[in-house]
Parts: sequence; C-alpha cells; structure tokens
Amino acid sequence: MRLGLLGGSFNPIHRCHLAIAQSARQRLPLDRVLFIPTGDPPHKQSSTLADARHRYQMVQLAIQDVPEFALTDIEIRRTGKSYSIDTVRAIQQEYGADTSLFFIIGLDAFVDLPSWKEADLLLKTCNFVVISRPSTRFLDLAAVPFFNEVPRDTLGTLDAAKQDRADVPLTNGRTLTFLRLPPCESSASEIRARIHAGRPLANLLPAQVESYILREGLYREDGERF
Repeated sequence: MRLGLLGGSFNPIHRCHLAIAQSARQRLPLDRVLFIPTGDPPHKQSSTLADARHRYQMVQLAIQDVPEFALTDIEIRRTGKSYSIDTVRAIQQEYGADTSLFFIIGLDAFVDLPSWKEADLLLKTCNFVVISRPSTRFLDLAAVPFFNEVPRDTLGTLDAAKQDRADVPLTNGRTLTFLRLPPCESSASEIRARIHAGRPLANLLPAQVESYILREGLYREDGERF
C-alpha cells in the first residue's frame, strides 16, 4: 500500500486541506490518505486549538464521503508532546513493512524540518510530498545544508512555474516529490476570524463542517469552546 500521511491541527479543516490531500492522492498516486489531527503539537501553541474531540469530529465529517481518505486519533490519544517521528513509527508498525509512507507537508514547514525531532530518521523512513506555499520559495531550501541533495536548478524551475512537479531521489532510497498547486484561497486562521466577526464563510468549509461549528458554537465572538 502507498499511504499518504497528512497531519495538522485542522482547526478547522477546510477545503484547501481536502484539495491538497486529493491532489497528492491522484498525482503520486496513493492508495489512501490518512488524516492525523494533532494532539499537543510541539511547534504550535496548543492553547489556541479547539478541543481535540471537535477537531477530530470535523475531519470525520469532511472526509466521510471519500473512501480513499481515512482518519486516526493516534496523536490525540498520545499524552504529552506529540512528535512526527513517534507517529510515523506507530503507523509503520500498524500497517506493516510492505506499506510505503508518503509524508505530505507544506513547503513552509518542510524548510524547518531540520529542527524536528530525529529529522534524519524521518527522512529515511518516509518519502516526502512537499506542497507549494505562497509565503515560501522552493529556493529557500538551497540555503539549508540538510537539503543539499536537492538540485538548485530544480528549485528555481519550480519557483519560476516552468514545471509543477519534481521528483528528487535521495541516496537513502527515499524520494522527495515537490508539487506546485494553485494557492489556497483561505487559511484556518482566516476562517476562525470570519466566524468570530460573524462574516460569511463564502463556501470555504464543507457544509457539514460549517454546520458543526455553528451547532457547537466554536470560534464565536463570545469565546471559543475548548
């Protein structure tokens, strides 16, 4: 099995998350994409997150009609800080050695990969699918020694939009796949701000997720429910 891993706070999950998962699934291709809502992520302030049960439920509602999408609460159930390498180890054990793992990640987060716990091992365990982000250039990777196997001219070609995909084989046997996707029209923080201000969401969320947020009173002006 070729299994994509898409982690995030999903606070809330929105249409761009789903578009990224679908693009990665179709273009790699992948048999399944596993959504992994964070528990207590080390790189974000957990105090800003809605309660994990709400975020899990919103993801479940968003993906329920896509059989190639799946959901796990592995990071929510974990106590203490949750690190990607621990999640990858657990998923590898659950799915077995015959499953190839593809870690789907935004370019902005990938640039910071060297600061992650056991980043070298993570890069040896998973193939990475790196998604373009408006705030970050592919060439930014050229300044990070950790990524010295990635040809500079490949990064420049991606930035210039002369190609929308590049596959870079690594000496450890894994592959980095870079994908240029259309920029997302929204972010979770923008959606939370819209809800907080009582502004229309303009179809930025799946209908089931929007209904859940309104029903549970999440992100409202009178205070989020955590």
